[in-house]
Amino acid sequence: MIGFISSLFTRGEPAMSEAAARDAPAIAALHGASFRRGWSEQEVEGLLLDRHVITHRALIGTKLAGFIMSRLVEDEAEILSVAVARRQRGLGLARQLLNLHLRRLAGLGASTVFLEVDERNNPALRLYQRAGFNEVSRRPNYYPGHGGKAADALVLRRDLS
Repeated sequence: MIGFISSLFTRGEPAMSEAAARDAPAIAALHGASFRRGWSEQEVEGLLLDRHVITHRALIGTKLAGFIMSRLVEDEAEILSVAVARRQRGLGLARQLLNLHLRRLAGLGASTVFLEVDERNNPALRLYQRAGFNEVSRRPNYYPGHGGKAADALVLRRDLS
């Protein structure tokens, strides 16, 4: 009971670590709450078991607060997804996850990292620009739009070496 009461008054700092297959349900739930088309538990589990996929998670207590997932092949990585729980947004958690993840990718031999982002996703664009990513191309009308107007996907790149 004392632990529960103290947790109400203490802002937990996120604990970051690599994710495992047992995290698939929580990651799928957060992904589904964050994106128009969420991934199923089976899709997430398959990615987590793929030897080319690296995933970091942030826990606050026992709750998943965020994750970042990339595929690394040879010396190129592609960030597949980043999501932060609504209650944790705007507190720098995505930046912490991204920094940890980029260091890990570099340690595994990645020299270049790519990602795609909706041109209308201003918080994500600020995150990536501050982290040194630059636009290298566009995919026109890639994301379905609200009210029928589709948005471009921006392809961003950052060199790690």
